[in-house]
Amino acid sequence: MIKTLLGEIKEYKTPSILTPVFMVFEVIFETLIPLCMASIVDDGINVGDLRHVYVMGGVMTVLAILGLASGVLGGVFSAKASTGFAKNLRKAMFDKIQTYSFSNIDHFSTAGLVTRLTTDVTNIQNAYQMILRMCFRAPFSMIFAMGAAFILSPRIASIYLSAVVLLGLVLFFLIRSAMKYFSEVFKKYDDLNAAIQENVSGIRVVKAYVREDYENERFRKAAENIHSMFVKAENKVILNGPLMMTTVYGCMILISWFGAKMIVVGDLETGELMSLLTYCMNILFSLMMMSMIFVMVSMSTASAERICEVLNEQADIANPENPVMEVADGSIEFRDVDFSYKKGGGEPVLKDVTFSVKSGETIGIIGGTGSAKSSLVNLISRLYDVTNGELLVGGVDVREYDLETLREQVSVVLQKNVLFSGSILDNLRWGNPDASEEECKRVCRMACADEFIEKMPDGYNTHIEQGGTNVSGGQKQRLCIARALLKKPRILILDDSTSAVDTATDAKIRKAFREEIPGTTKLIIAQRISSVQDADRIIVMDEGRINGFGTHEELMENNAIYREVYESQTSGNGDFDQIGGME
Repeated sequence: MIKTLLGEIKEYKTPSILTPVFMVFEVIFETLIPLCMASIVDDGINVGDLRHVYVMGGVMTVLAILGLASGVLGGVFSAKASTGFAKNLRKAMFDKIQTYSFSNIDHFSTAGLVTRLTTDVTNIQNAYQMILRMCFRAPFSMIFAMGAAFILSPRIASIYLSAVVLLGLVLFFLIRSAMKYFSEVFKKYDDLNAAIQENVSGIRVVKAYVREDYENERFRKAAENIHSMFVKAENKVILNGPLMMTTVYGCMILISWFGAKMIVVGDLETGELMSLLTYCMNILFSLMMMSMIFVMVSMSTASAERICEVLNEQADIANPENPVMEVADGSIEFRDVDFSYKKGGGEPVLKDVTFSVKSGETIGIIGGTGSAKSSLVNLISRLYDVTNGELLVGGVDVREYDLETLREQVSVVLQKNVLFSGSILDNLRWGNPDASEEECKRVCRMACADEFIEKMPDGYNTHIEQGGTNVSGGQKQRLCIARALLKKPRILILDDSTSAVDTATDAKIRKAFREEIPGTTKLIIAQRISSVQDADRIIVMDEGRINGFGTHEELMENNAIYREVYESQTSGNGDFDQIGGME
């Protein structure tokens, strides 16, 4: 874990090294000041030597300025190092997430990833800054002050030592008991973020069903869980303050008592007693800072583990050693393919799937909900890998392709359409960043998106809100189809992507596909048979298996499920999921 985190310091190694250096210098200068003060009292004021007072006063001033400068520089470098470290951690995690397959993403919740990128990284940033500053300053301050105290009076310095040992043991047990609560509290943040995320993204549904009170209660419980865990942890840590102050004032009383007696008998000077009291404060407050470090480190340990989980997660899908860099054509072949979402176990979603598609064919795919239609097409662009069997695209196993090369040639319009904040042109150019405006307009005409875009006040420069909330479901689908077409792929997959489009527009889109991209292999998943009946061939899926594969006429003659669905839909009596054989 430490190695993984330290690997992200990178260009911030220099400020990370300079911070503790300046902290040590600050401690040295602060440790010398009480010695100068003792000299001023004992060798200057007590003997009436004003010159010595002025000289040592000047030395103290210089030491104070140097200590201040060291502290400021240490603070500047620690801020630069910690914020830079946090930046690198966030970028490393975000970059890592981009390499994940769908199965990797399924392993982490969206709320969990958000918490790791925000709250957990902030905890690490604060802990790292404190470690760079206090983790070096506090021990050195305590060691130097203890050494100077033993030089002045070993007898009184032994009071410090006894207090430090006693206080250290007590603080160790307090912090140890608090750590288990800190390790649990950040898991509760995932629940809180999940409640926020679902509420904000589904706010229209919440209001439509008048579920504000339910959502408020859900959020209250998540916030209360975090509150109660922090209270339990803080109840342990809070004892640190009164215990520390009791020890500090107890030591001061003992030092004053024994010091006064030693002054009377001549074993100690007045200035030395003042310095010893100063060192007492330095030592015990250094111990307090060390306890704060332990608390912060214990809080951040859980965050560090969660961050390392993301950074160390191995992508299930990666490039082979010598990947194929070109897709020859849009032909597709499934050979005895099985697929399960749980590797090494779990019920197969696809079972013994075998079929082939010629380049340029239009293939319809129909089936009831849960029949694994989406799972089938997700394998083609290696969003998931097959569990058993082979899947070939362009005559080559998809596992032999360079991932970027394969996915550039396979355009997928997923079931859940996603648009990003920006103009319509910005969204379209996700398919091709270098596309001209005319190319964008051409694909919009093919997807019948030009009909509504040209009616908008700003046309293709119209701003799309995050998630496409300012366009209808059908408009969103057509924009996503146009975006996919802009890639000029060899294979185009539409996963129920015209469900929100009226039948007339659906027919226009299919007509444009036939005329404009005849060389592109098209896989169209649909619930309406009218959307696929003019396809070259149609696959009928049932419980993860291919129940039928052929033309509309062949299936009407030979496939009972297809025929029953067709008759039901054409008579207006039901849809695909209402047919008993597909439930």
